[in-house]
This record gives sequence, structure tokens and C-alpha cells, in this order.
Amino acid sequence: MVPETITYVVPDMTCDHCRRAVSEELGSVAGVESVDVDLGTKLVTVTGKGLDDTVLRAAIEEAGYKAN
Repeated sequence: MVPETITYVVPDMTCDHCRRAVSEELGSVAGVESVDVDLGTKLVTVTGKGLDDTVLRAAIEEAGYKAN
């Protein structure tokens, strides 16, 4: 299976705590290989195999944020 990439806009992220919380939650999702959080653009890029949009969005919400 080829890795895929999904990008989300998470507008409420403002600091390193935000970056860490989102990265940790997404990193614990099965199939996720890497997470890149860019606070400047508010983009979260997730790369992995067999990614499920619903599960990824739920992980972002578990961290306390909403993905657009």
C-alpha cells in the first residue's frame, strides 16, 4: 500500500503546546507515519497508510481543536 497524505486547516493552533497536542493525538492513530504541524499556515499534514478522515478529525478534536 502506498502512503497517502491528508492536509487539514486547524485555525485555532497558536503555540508549541497546540503543535504538540495535535501531533501526539494524530501520531497515536493507526497507520499514521508522520505528522507535520505548521503554526504559521495553520496546516496539519498527515502521511500514512490506510488513513481514515473521520478518525483523524476525531483525533484533532480530542486534542481540543477543530479541523476545517
